[in-house]
Amino acid sequence: MRTDLAVIGAGPAGLAASLAAAARGVRVALVDGADGPGGQFYRQPAAGLGARRPEALHHRWRTWERLRDGLAASDVRLLTGHHVWCVEREADGFTVHALLGPEQDEPVAVRADAVLLATGGYEQVLPFPGWTLPGVVTAGGAQAMLKAGLAVQGRTAVVAGTGPLLLPVTTGLATAGVEVAALVESADPKGFIRHGRALAGKLPEGAGHAARLLRHRVRFLARHTVVRAHGEDRLTGVTVAALDAGGRVRPGTERRIPCDTLAVGHGMLPHTDLAESLGCRLDGLTVAVDAEQRTDVPGVWAAGEATGIGGAALALAEGHIAGRSIAARLKGTAPDPADRSPAARSRAKLRKAADALTAAYAPPGHWAGQVTDDTVVCRCEEVTAGAVREARDLGAGDVRTVKLLTRAGMGWCQGRMCGPAVAGLTGCDLTPSPRPFARPVPLGVLAQEPTDER
Repeated sequence: MRTDLAVIGAGPAGLAASLAAAARGVRVALVDGADGPGGQFYRQPAAGLGARRPEALHHRWRTWERLRDGLAASDVRLLTGHHVWCVEREADGFTVHALLGPEQDEPVAVRADAVLLATGGYEQVLPFPGWTLPGVVTAGGAQAMLKAGLAVQGRTAVVAGTGPLLLPVTTGLATAGVEVAALVESADPKGFIRHGRALAGKLPEGAGHAARLLRHRVRFLARHTVVRAHGEDRLTGVTVAALDAGGRVRPGTERRIPCDTLAVGHGMLPHTDLAESLGCRLDGLTVAVDAEQRTDVPGVWAAGEATGIGGAALALAEGHIAGRSIAARLKGTAPDPADRSPAARSRAKLRKAADALTAAYAPPGHWAGQVTDDTVVCRCEEVTAGAVREARDLGAGDVRTVKLLTRAGMGWCQGRMCGPAVAGLTGCDLTPSPRPFARPVPLGVLAQEPTDER
């Protein structure tokens, strides 16, 4: 299949960019690994589940309806079930390589003149003793089960960690009938006061979540953290403790909360694998872009969480700007700055708020001190914190060297889950780990020519 633009990722940024570009005469192929559009934010339950009010599980449902209806009325070609593992630069454009089929072993290719990377982000979870017990899930995982499967795990839950995702997860579980014993947030409320001006636009949303927490009588423990999960074959409870101003556990404040589910998360990290393999410049952990959302690789744009975690509204603004820019550039003209000024103003305001949230929701500074040596850090390769610390003592000063000494990060997730923990335990900076493929690929796929998408 040959098209003008291949958009990778059908979340808010990818949808907004696809619609903006298609409205200006660009042939667009929207590629995503899920069964339908929407991404993680607008994840939908399967039609067979017969959800009567799916909007009850979502924020900004009307925005989703406009995107969904706009996509259905457009000429955008939606390619679902396409798991992209590589984007190859060629003399006349790009080839997007994807895997199809239940085993993800059927290669297919989409060829395009330009590419937009709207690859989103993934959760960061910092380890603690007991975090591998059945019943412990990521906060986003709990939300995904609820949105996509109308399912909840267990009867009594604790939601813990830090970050804005914890609020909708907590209210979603409580609305679904789960008894939420506590929302354990490690952030200090004073941090929000310091960033009050930038976060003013978030107050109505936060107030809505707070009202629902009160209605469901959810106990809110600010400046607390989970220090241990308990159980043998399954989770039976957690011990939480208060944190001092420096992020250390305050002795004598521990309390045990019975529960059979723990939903935990410590913020988000951007997906940059495809951008790195294309040679795009990174700004820290995010893809660097200009005012038009262009990367420094000609023909490649990026929008959404890949350029910095900021939420759905910011992703929509960035996607809209990128779609307009792509349409103009493919026609050999420069986009009119006035044409994107409303979206640009929205982007600036939302980015400022996102940066303030990132600062306010920083993980506890001394979380690594609570991780015992026998705690598994890399779940894929079963590498413990003790092994990571031993590698550090042997002179490993970066995540890659620890990986070579311990195998931490060599498993199926390629360090996405354990990378932040390894960096924290060794005291080094978390840096991107360039890899040629964005996901595991069967050798048989590499040995054959892909079939063009028709």
